[in-house]
Amino acid sequence: MSDTLYDVVILGSGPGGLQAAIHASRKKARTLMLGRIDNSSLYWAHVENYCCQIKISGEEILKKGRVQAESFGAEFRDEDVLAIEPDGKTFSLKLESGDTVRAKTIILATGSSRNKLGVPGEKELLGKGVSYCVDCDAGFYRNEVVAVAGCRSAAAGGAVALTNFASEVHLYCQELDVNEGLSKQLTDTGVHVHEGVTIKEIQGDDAVRSVLLDDGSTQDVSGVFIELGAKGVLELTAMLGVRLDENMKYIEADKKQRTNVEGVYAAGDICGPPLQMAKAVGEGCVAGIEAATYAKKLEVGA
Repeated sequence: MSDTLYDVVILGSGPGGLQAAIHASRKKARTLMLGRIDNSSLYWAHVENYCCQIKISGEEILKKGRVQAESFGAEFRDEDVLAIEPDGKTFSLKLESGDTVRAKTIILATGSSRNKLGVPGEKELLGKGVSYCVDCDAGFYRNEVVAVAGCRSAAAGGAVALTNFASEVHLYCQELDVNEGLSKQLTDTGVHVHEGVTIKEIQGDDAVRSVLLDDGSTQDVSGVFIELGAKGVLELTAMLGVRLDENMKYIEADKKQRTNVEGVYAAGDICGPPLQMAKAVGEGCVAGIEAATYAKKLEVGA
């Protein structure tokens, strides 16, 4: 499946992304959706305020949405994106399995939440050694010892990327949850994986100096990267040059869900409040139609 060219690739597994997949695939665009539905905040929710549904679980909505999108020809891969690069008129996406796929258009529908570790020192040392974006800040830690917190693809992929800069990379997680390809990359690049050990406190005064671990030990580090879940809006937009709002939190998109980067669309919570499923579905509908229409007109090499 490496280097397969899709008309539309959707990042995110929530209602906005699913609605985009339904509309794009119905327009006969070759559509791929990436991500795990249990990453969506909707998965654990109980919904009472969505039109035409009295009470329904988020899990049921997402599972039905996937079946519906698949019935129109959409393809799904339950893995995350580690990197995106422009490739002529298309985009190249590196997946956590090590595969790459190409896309004529991308729809960003990954949600907006930035998961925090919730430990002492995290807030106080933000920007002083605590970071939520490996792609943004890795270059500041050349020849330094750093820690990464997280169990999923963002943490593992970030740890691998940091080995190009840092002298040592320590990954702390309760239980590593990545596929075989990414696990092998951790081993091959020499990342120190501490499974079953988590960070309890980030220590330092004017800068990060060490982390206190739940086994009572400490590790001297200069930086702590908190990467919980999949790649977030900050990392993905940094790769593409997509414009964010003035608070660097949400993606700016027009009424056709187009971003400032041609061929890149956005939908759902990633575009800002209100953070409601109804809004995400509506924006996903528009993004799916617009992306499919654009892609079908775009002529590129195979």
